[in-house]
Amino acid sequence: MSIEVGSVVEGVVTGITNFGAFVELPGGKVGLIHISEVADVYVRDVKDFLKEQDKVKVKVLSVDERGKIGLSIKQLQQASSNSAPPPRRTHANDHRRPNRFNSVTFEDKLNKFLKDSDERLSDLKKNTDSKRGGRGGARRAE
Repeated sequence: MSIEVGSVVEGVVTGITNFGAFVELPGGKVGLIHISEVADVYVRDVKDFLKEQDKVKVKVLSVDERGKIGLSIKQLQQASSNSAPPPRRTHANDHRRPNRFNSVTFEDKLNKFLKDSDERLSDLKKNTDSKRGGRGGARRAE
């Protein structure tokens, strides 16, 4: 079976790296699913979505003159958008707020920043003056 751009094939994940996953395709050929083509959501770690020996359906994006094969799961999911979207996986170390429209306004944040900045600046001036002997500039007469 020849691998052609645009075709959908099934393969087995043979390796996972920090930049994507390698998939063995029919005929013994190996292609790469880049991390940006794993899912239609942000992928921090490919291992959150795939593991070795997983069977996956992929769309062939490219085949270059050296035989490198570019694959995508994301574009295959987008093509079948009439089905329900895959469940979004949450990460244990995801510290983002669940609701990005919170009650703190920009003006509130700006006022807090200015207040904190003024406090830091006054603390810095106090520390700097004490290191210079900032007690009114009285000097010893020799």
